[in-house]
Amino acid sequence: MLDKLASASVIARTGFLAAVLCACAVPAYAAALDRPVQLALSEIKKEELPKAAETAPAKPDEKAPAAPPAASETKPATTTPEKPAAPAAAQEKKAPEAPAAKENDTAGAPRSNPALPNVPEGSPPPHVEYDVTKLPFPVQKMRELIIAAAKTGSLESLRPLIGSGDDMTMLSLADTDGDPIAYLKSLAGDTDGQEILAIAIDILNSGYVHLDAGTPDELYVWPYFFAYPLDKLDAKQRVELFQIVTAGDYDEMKQFGTYVFYRLGITPKGRWRFFVNGD
Repeated sequence: MLDKLASASVIARTGFLAAVLCACAVPAYAAALDRPVQLALSEIKKEELPKAAETAPAKPDEKAPAAPPAASETKPATTTPEKPAAPAAAQEKKAPEAPAAKENDTAGAPRSNPALPNVPEGSPPPHVEYDVTKLPFPVQKMRELIIAAAKTGSLESLRPLIGSGDDMTMLSLADTDGDPIAYLKSLAGDTDGQEILAIAIDILNSGYVHLDAGTPDELYVWPYFFAYPLDKLDAKQRVELFQIVTAGDYDEMKQFGTYVFYRLGITPKGRWRFFVNGD
């Protein structure tokens, strides 16, 4: 009987403890439903561990780079302000023109017409040359071609040497229209223009002068009277002049103070620059 009472007492205590444990477990279970179960570190899978930062840890002596400023705080790069455009009036303003060259000033811009006599008053006589071998080869060649064409007796032989367009030989101090050979023929005293051919030969067989060396106007000119003061010609030179013009022509030239008959110029590159008559 006593054993039964002891067993009943044990059973009662056990039931009481079980009830207490159940009463405590229900709230814990309910709380577990609202938050995730925390596992022990040993129960966490490897792939669930947070990955380590890929960047190497900064050395003790090195400072971590400063974070870039926010987009709103970034200041625009400073640029040099452009200069304002010049006013239209200033842009259209031309540079002051150079003063016009004096009459006796041969330096500077090319002369407007190289076929005009150019004997500055009071200037010393130029050097007169007779040796054609001292001419540059292109000048020698053109001289020989003109003489050979003139000796044919036909003005037409001069056409290839006269050329055309901007490079055409100047045949007059004034503008000429039409055919250059027809113009030369109109200047001759004969109908075929052979007088003009004879004059060209006589001129190219006389002495010549080298003018304006090293300038755009550089020329070899026949006869040398073109650049020689008439009042300084000696007796021998006047004989050479009378081989080209008459004594009456010479008297008329003295009134002008310069030679005004036919003259012929060739550039250093061998271009037949002019063959004109008149002042």
